[in-house]
Amino acid sequence: MTDIQQAREIVCASGKKLVKEGLIARTWGNVSVRVSETEMIITPSGRKYEELTPEDMVLVNIYTLKYVGIKPSSELKLHCEIYKRRPHIQSVIHTHQLYASIVAAAQKDVEVLDPDHQNILGGTVIKAAPYALPNSKSITIDTAKAVGKSNAALMSNHGALCIGVNMENTFNVAHTLEAACKQFIEFKKIQSQ
Repeated sequence: MTDIQQAREIVCASGKKLVKEGLIARTWGNVSVRVSETEMIITPSGRKYEELTPEDMVLVNIYTLKYVGIKPSSELKLHCEIYKRRPHIQSVIHTHQLYASIVAAAQKDVEVLDPDHQNILGGTVIKAAPYALPNSKSITIDTAKAVGKSNAALMSNHGALCIGVNMENTFNVAHTLEAACKQFIEFKKIQSQ
């Protein structure tokens, strides 16, 4: 587990890194880090990542959804659900990265073709959760179910969710998912010719 101040710094820096690396745009996407069995730190709702400070990061109870600070990301329920289902997971990011978003818009599961990608993503298929409205019970349950025992899921028409044992690992999952989705699109294009 990470202490609260360190988690605030990690989440703040990670939000800025998501923008810099093109994994999200504007205020879309969100980042969290578990700080205990019952609490996490998550990015706030609707704020520009470039302007955030560690003090803007929000402490949330994973079980009650009560929070301390400004309004947390609207996807906080999804992050909480992942932490409840996967106790060893320490960080979650929701991205809007290009190739993963393309496959998510097509509402397709991704066949992970590269064995190295399979190892990092935790399986041979990354599932696409059925479309559901943002911040709904359906998107929370369906996306957590799509993650299953893997380290990622696509959110139909809504991007991707990546999880890991620490933030560095979670970013590796996000980049690997992007590479796997690009490879999958190219493979499907060749198949259709």
